[in-house]
Amino acid sequence: MSTFLDRARVTVKAGKGGDGMVAFRREKYVPDGGPAGGDGGRGGSVIFRVDEGLRTLMDFRYNRIFRGKPGEKGMNKGMHGRGAEDLIVHVPQGTTVKDNETGDVLVDLIEKDQEFAVAKGGRGGRGNIRFATPRNPAPEVAENGEPGEDKILLLELRVLADVGLVGFPSVGKSTLLSVVSNARPKIGAYHFTTITPNIGMVQVGYGDSFVMADMPGLIEGAHSGAGLGIQFLRHIERTRVLLHVLDMSELEGRDPYEDYKTINDELESYNLRLMERPQIIVANKMDMPGAEENLKEFKEKLAANYDEFDELPQIFPISSLAHQGLENLLEATAKLLDETDEFLLYSEDDMEQEEVYYGFNEDERPFEISRDDDASWVLSGEKLEKLFVMTNMERDESIMKFARQLRGMGVDEALRERGAKDGDIVRIGNFEFEFVD
Repeated sequence: MSTFLDRARVTVKAGKGGDGMVAFRREKYVPDGGPAGGDGGRGGSVIFRVDEGLRTLMDFRYNRIFRGKPGEKGMNKGMHGRGAEDLIVHVPQGTTVKDNETGDVLVDLIEKDQEFAVAKGGRGGRGNIRFATPRNPAPEVAENGEPGEDKILLLELRVLADVGLVGFPSVGKSTLLSVVSNARPKIGAYHFTTITPNIGMVQVGYGDSFVMADMPGLIEGAHSGAGLGIQFLRHIERTRVLLHVLDMSELEGRDPYEDYKTINDELESYNLRLMERPQIIVANKMDMPGAEENLKEFKEKLAANYDEFDELPQIFPISSLAHQGLENLLEATAKLLDETDEFLLYSEDDMEQEEVYYGFNEDERPFEISRDDDASWVLSGEKLEKLFVMTNMERDESIMKFARQLRGMGVDEALRERGAKDGDIVRIGNFEFEFVD
């Protein structure tokens, strides 16, 4: 089984806030002590942090659920509960986090030690010390903690590399990578020897260096799932320069120019922006018989499909096995990298906005009413359900407060309009009560 994994689906559940407490002062010589119940602590958030030591999402194959710790409950004497520590989850550099349901991009984690709270912990519930008023100086009301965010996320890894090697199988991409860098990929004389992206550091002269990645599995139809292309095309998106490796020996009977066109068509079909990246054509296997003639023919076909004033891509004849022409290729690649800016995968518009607009919408109700099979009325809605969860149903005052909140939201009036009668069962989640007209 391969130890490289570039897609994972995980569930994150932030910690619930601690419940507020109902308590009163019990001190000597203080006969009528006021409320002294403290607030609950904040629930722990789930935070993704970039770890440069990771190169794969393999850890998420076996561990798919991440839960934050709940906050501590409030205590007497007005003491607040302790907030829970955040859960730190380490991810490799180049991980894109998406919402599995909507497909929205939450964050693109590409910087060293970058952090992002993918699920925020709930706030602690208020203790009864918060509800004291001149009219009710000794309230027996406290809130439960707010539930933490609960999400299903899709993680996609796009390897961080400056230069990407593209081309048909067995054209010599892995061999080239092994010769110019410290990478040791598996090399064989058969197609799809490489089944995972290989990365190596390339040193040019005494100063310049860049990261090169070998992208496997590109054949005709790769963008629609043929070969291994659809799996690894996404890794090319982070590269700034593409080295298009071609087999000039024609040992397998393929035309280098047709290969060149086919691969570019696949890149364009997958993502049009990939064609914005500058390309260098690498004419490999020039030590083989007939390679010089094939290269000359390739240049003629290439020039025929370019306008007179268009700049032709650079072509470097090399032989990875014979170590010929490699220095010129690497120097040209390093120079092109210096001239090429980074390509952002996602703009600010693509990211899910954290800002929330708080405005009044007359037509928008904070609840929904439906009818169950047993003729009971079912109340639902994010705001209403959150209010219910944060209500302490063990205290009569809290229940009465919740009833007043429902009435203020217009629930009673809406139920009457739908035909609810005295004694009908109304359900919120697993909680049932009778409708009183």
